[in-house]
Amino acid sequence: MTHDPVIIALDLDNASEADQLVNALGDSAGFYKVGMELFAAAGPDYVRSLVGRGKQVFLDMKYYDIGETVKRAVAVAAKTGATFLTVHAVGQVMRAAREGRGDSPMKLLAVTVLTSFDEQDVREMGYDCSVSELVAKRVRQAMDCGIDGIVGSPLEARTIRAMAGPGALLVTPGVRSAGAAKGDQKRVATPAQAILDGASHLVIGRQVTRAADPVAALAAIREELAAVQPVAS
Repeated sequence: MTHDPVIIALDLDNASEADQLVNALGDSAGFYKVGMELFAAAGPDYVRSLVGRGKQVFLDMKYYDIGETVKRAVAVAAKTGATFLTVHAVGQVMRAAREGRGDSPMKLLAVTVLTSFDEQDVREMGYDCSVSELVAKRVRQAMDCGIDGIVGSPLEARTIRAMAGPGALLVTPGVRSAGAAKGDQKRVATPAQAILDGASHLVIGRQVTRAADPVAALAAIREELAAVQPVAS
């Protein structure tokens, strides 16, 4: 399968609207994010339906619970055919996720620090360190646990790539073209810069999903990406 770095975020609360967008994008998009909102509304059957239509699915559940619960939840998620699944970058959680995945080809991604968080949010969480220091700590934990990749802000992409190595997946939310609205994201970068800094995949939401012409909006992003080469490993 040809590598497609763009993942379209289906941040919608029902399958009907999600299908309208998927149908509108047609062959121009092949990779979709299903997060907690859509999963709560449509469940694993919707993930299976996307897979059945030849789409790849980034199942962004951010699992964080006791080990046994995570293990069982990951085992269920693996049966949907999703390509990626997220868990929080906490040792017990990641080890349980690896056990639950079994021999499924689904890749596990560790969430470092949410892209809507800044230094104040990290302090409120009780950490006496900067966002970048916390990200670095969690990347090391994830690699030590044998996780397939990292979800992190594009602002930390270059550092994460250097720490995780060339073989790790690196998925960056918080990606916006120059001039696009940031929404509720605080740590953002352009698609081109994220790829230059080592991202393997970009999660794109409102810039495409709320555009008057989603196909044209996605085409413009792909034009940006065509002009850059990723950072050397």
